[in-house]
Amino acid sequence: MAAQVSEAAINWLALSLIRGVGPLTGRRLVAACGTIQDIWQAPQERLSEIEGVGPRLQSAIQHSNRDEVDAVVEQCRSRGISLICQDDDCWPESFTGIDDAPLVLFVTGDPGSLNAGHKLAVVGARRASKQGRLLARRWSRFCCERGITIISGMAYGIDAEAHAGALEAEGKTIAVLGCGLAALNEIQSRQVDAICRDGCVVSEFLPGQQARPEHFPRRNRIIAALAAATLVVEADLDSGSMITARLAGEYGREVFAMPGPVISGTHAGCHQLIRDGASLVDSPERLLADLGWFVTNSVHAPGRKTYAPATSEEAVLLQAIGRESVHIDEICETCGLTLPKLSPILLALELQGVVERLPGSRYQLSVELSQT
Repeated sequence: MAAQVSEAAINWLALSLIRGVGPLTGRRLVAACGTIQDIWQAPQERLSEIEGVGPRLQSAIQHSNRDEVDAVVEQCRSRGISLICQDDDCWPESFTGIDDAPLVLFVTGDPGSLNAGHKLAVVGARRASKQGRLLARRWSRFCCERGITIISGMAYGIDAEAHAGALEAEGKTIAVLGCGLAALNEIQSRQVDAICRDGCVVSEFLPGQQARPEHFPRRNRIIAALAAATLVVEADLDSGSMITARLAGEYGREVFAMPGPVISGTHAGCHQLIRDGASLVDSPERLLADLGWFVTNSVHAPGRKTYAPATSEEAVLLQAIGRESVHIDEICETCGLTLPKLSPILLALELQGVVERLPGSRYQLSVELSQT
């Protein structure tokens, strides 16, 4: 997809590159001067009346150099990175009323997906449990099959599983980065290529800017602002996911949290969120019902696969598993099969996507059983 770079976005980029100009000050300057183009022609007396604009910043504005701006724009065009601002049609509508929203965004993929339908942020721990990673992937897949766009931060753990679940459903997903779009390693670049098939990857950082710890709270506020709701799957008390949840609440968004074992520290943040008023959810159906997102059909929804058992043993086994997760020992007992006899049948069904193996040697159906 060709890079989209409007003249307005170039001017907003120039403003953002002035030392001392952040989102709040930048928008105050535009509001006081009339338009983004008028800032550089504004007399010093006008600038001095603006809150937060002192003599040093006035000088920086009047002596700003466009060489860096031109270099960044050329880098975007050569790498297929779109540069967008609030004057562009594809600017996220969800940023309306968010004073600290970025002045510009760098986008790889389809910028139009930033305004696609219902958007859910799924975030959580990098060092997540197997169960947490599994649930993040399954819930994200479930939501994408119903037309929901999944937003996350493309980090290890819960973020990666959220994107993976969306991609399995052939749905839209948006990744928000804490580094520039040209500062990715080979593995990250492959992730970006997959996400951009029907979504996009965004950053407010210059393309070549490397990730730094202080970037991630800024990244998290974009995730919170883009999504109508945020789901925290697992989180420590002192974690970026808690920052995302707090900001989502401040922006007037819905916040949901999954409960988990009290023995696990990675669930402590979720439990605190629930105590603080976040909605407890224990199924993706409940999540969408609480949001009022009764979206059951989508161009991406493949529909639930059906499967007709190939043998009488498969039929008995699949009936034994049913809709709930079942331990392998219970399956053996119900079917009257020994573990050596049962294991290869289960493996074959797992490879076909008929059953799903869960943590703790438990299994669950992934399909509807054919009645014929």
